[in-house]
Amino acid sequence: MKNRVWTLIFIPFLLFYALPTGAAETEDRKWQDESMYYLMVDRFNNGDNKNDYEVNVQDPKAFHGGDFLGIINKLDYIKDMGFTAIRLNSIFDNEENGYHGKWIQDIYKTEEHYGTMDEFKQLVKEAHKREMKVVIDFEINEVGPNHPWLSESDKKNWFHEQKKGEPPYLNQDNQDVKNYLIDAAKWWIKESNIDGYYLGNTDLASESFIREFVKEVKGAKDHFYLLGGVKSDDPVTIAHFQEMGIDGFIDYPLSKNIRPIFEQVDNSLSDLITNKEKLMADYPDPYLMGSVMDTDDMIRFTHNAVAKNQHPGPRWKLALTYLYTTPGIPIVYYGSEIALEGGEGEANHRQMDFRTDKELIDYITKLGELREKYPSLTRGTLELLAEENELSVYKRTYEGETTVIAINNSSESQNITVPSKLLEENKELRGLLSDDQVKGSDKGYTLFLDREEAEVYILAEKSGLNIPYVIATIAVYGAFLTFIILAWRKSKKKRAQGE
Repeated sequence: MKNRVWTLIFIPFLLFYALPTGAAETEDRKWQDESMYYLMVDRFNNGDNKNDYEVNVQDPKAFHGGDFLGIINKLDYIKDMGFTAIRLNSIFDNEENGYHGKWIQDIYKTEEHYGTMDEFKQLVKEAHKREMKVVIDFEINEVGPNHPWLSESDKKNWFHEQKKGEPPYLNQDNQDVKNYLIDAAKWWIKESNIDGYYLGNTDLASESFIREFVKEVKGAKDHFYLLGGVKSDDPVTIAHFQEMGIDGFIDYPLSKNIRPIFEQVDNSLSDLITNKEKLMADYPDPYLMGSVMDTDDMIRFTHNAVAKNQHPGPRWKLALTYLYTTPGIPIVYYGSEIALEGGEGEANHRQMDFRTDKELIDYITKLGELREKYPSLTRGTLELLAEENELSVYKRTYEGETTVIAINNSSESQNITVPSKLLEENKELRGLLSDDQVKGSDKGYTLFLDREEAEVYILAEKSGLNIPYVIATIAVYGAFLTFIILAWRKSKKKRAQGE
């Protein structure tokens, strides 16, 4: 009887905690819900000394020892920061000193410095166990500068005529080349169960090839993601290639707009959202674009901030807040979480250091948690609410959920008022990065932010007693207590009769 009574008492609590926690858990996951960590295998983590052939960590152009096992050992590190996907540079067999993966010799083999095919399969399997997707770079335009094909007479028409100073580009209009690339791409999907490809320099490839490649590769696995790279500042040019079926592209025009803004304090944010809205109008699907601050072929964001005598920590926090809370898939280049320095070329590819301050890592982790919990941050509309020079406020709305993001890029604390007509009245904004709480008034919602600070709010009912909930709870407990008393009396009566 006692066990039954306690079960009945706890039923209301079980019902309360079983309520849905967010729309993202009840809907199918989409690629726009992901956040991606991009790493260079050789420069990330050395997990197996047995494959350290001709490794020289003092030479920026040589292999440094990073490998597949090293990544496996750090998957929890990546996962704990909130990343749901990883992107690796090209992992195929390369020529001497091809640590970057771009000098391919054999596309059907893994680079021996990185590890074996079985180890790569293990990496994919371990990532999937952690509900993380795996994307790898797949080269569709070039092979290594000393590739055997270049000296084979029967493969002369496999390449375009080489211009001075340029590498030999593959001729994808040649049917043999086309078949070779498509067959290899499908083979890797079947063999390793990867989830996506990054196709660099997409604009150098034949358009007819791209359309056929997309059709064949996407047919090899459901929900396979194709991310492209077109080094252009023109969103219309990029959109042209997205219309061919490639899901998203590295949003270089976005990076060009926002990097100068966040590199230095007291830069105006007046164009922050208006530029984003223009880009969203140009792209067929802006939610699948890759939002980046850094890639492997840029001067690192930290380098530019330090050159302007800025502390990189606050600069990164504001920039990442923007990336994580506007439409697009945030792609964070390895080392950004420790504000890794790096200039041009090999200087951008420095060794990862895991012995570092965790403040920025913790901040990224919190942003990742918010993207996972609130679908408005990954699927919502974007609308500018208020703007005053170095302070910008915008909102994301999705199926009744509204998040409000405020970024203060000023060296001084500021406040700003969002008019009531732009948000629902008689509610409150609850800070998700801090414990800030802003109640609405007739004038609107007045937000106060410290210097170089950002906040993400959820629009919610005002705090206080929830009268309908209190009444319902009392009614439920009243009914259960009545049942318990009646059951107890009935049991007592039976015992008395038995005596």
